[in-house]
Amino acid sequence: MFFSGDPVLQRNFLLLLLQTAWIRAPVNGYQECEMELELQQEKIKCIEFLTTVQSVNHSGCNGTWDNVTCWRPAKTGETVTVSCPKIMTNAYRKTGTISKNCTNSGWSNIFPDIHRTCGHTNDDNEENEFYVILKVIYTLGHSTSLIALTTGSAILCLFRKLHCTRNYIHLNLFLSFILRAISVLVKDDILYSSIFYCPNEGQYWVSCKAVLVFFQYFVMANFYWLLVEGLYLHTLLVVTFSYRTHITIYFAIGWGIPTIFTIGWIISRVYLEDIGCWDTNGHRFPWWLIRTPILCSIIVNFLLFIHIVRILLQKLSPPNVRGSDQSQYKRLTKSTLLLIPLFGIHYIVFAVLPIPFSTKVQLFFELGVGSFQGLVVAVLYCFLNKECVSFLGARRVEKEVAQYAAEPVPGP
Repeated sequence: MFFSGDPVLQRNFLLLLLQTAWIRAPVNGYQECEMELELQQEKIKCIEFLTTVQSVNHSGCNGTWDNVTCWRPAKTGETVTVSCPKIMTNAYRKTGTISKNCTNSGWSNIFPDIHRTCGHTNDDNEENEFYVILKVIYTLGHSTSLIALTTGSAILCLFRKLHCTRNYIHLNLFLSFILRAISVLVKDDILYSSIFYCPNEGQYWVSCKAVLVFFQYFVMANFYWLLVEGLYLHTLLVVTFSYRTHITIYFAIGWGIPTIFTIGWIISRVYLEDIGCWDTNGHRFPWWLIRTPILCSIIVNFLLFIHIVRILLQKLSPPNVRGSDQSQYKRLTKSTLLLIPLFGIHYIVFAVLPIPFSTKVQLFFELGVGSFQGLVVAVLYCFLNKECVSFLGARRVEKEVAQYAAEPVPGP
């Protein structure tokens, strides 16, 4: 680290780092270490610049790097004005200038206030608070989903009578949600737990990149297992299903396709943007290499959803049945609502449809509400599943009967 000199500047730097962390973090978790590296690069440029300019005499102020921006040498009584620091310009998208006076006792404090001039306002405080609350919400969502999905997976694994193709696919979907939740929580811990710890060792960056690789893979795998659920249900409704023919294909889609694109993403990062922890999006190609297959899975799943709803409507409305429209539409509505979390249809609203939502609304639904999707899926397709409930109920009755039979019969 390079906290040296004026303690006021040190506190300003710490505050700046905290503030810009949340402004730049909402989508990809822009890491505090990356911002420090950016400042280190600016510091190096400043030192190189100061070596090329002439120093002032004893009555002036030497050029300096104050942990925020670079100041050239100045004569006593001179005012030096510079543009806002690059890190603040990138974070707040505002431009402005700040100044210092060279006095007999050295450099004055920065004026006007750097936070007001270069971007930090009360609105930014509210925005920072929103991101803090959002992080708490999706951490809670992933944690509760993790507990529910782990319990549901144990139920599907332990009881042989529940072993079937449908539940095998459910189990892999549960696993993808579990791995996604774990990767999100681990990524956040890696990127945010040590705010002012930015190591120079390559080993740290390798492990940090590995966390981001698994994060990207498990997120994409989760979308593709949602797609597999849609394909499986569509297959059951439309064509004759063969376990031996299709189960391998489903595994290849759910785990194989994300593997291919993740490997491509790794190669593109190595050659195009091998920076820090791989959590930046300076080059668009690696970002689209992850985004495109996810968008394709969402679109295909949406089309399957529409077709399945049409099939359900036809099945619930036979031509010879009259007078039961209300109950039919209730059944259709229930079936449709159950399909939404299973297919992840809510993603289509923000991913494809040209609806002008604000960034906060989109982030709230994608990160906040989306983090509870695993919980909803576990509840609907395990804990409220009639097959699972009846089987667990039968097991409980058998256990109670066995306990009753084992009790000694009282004598006369």
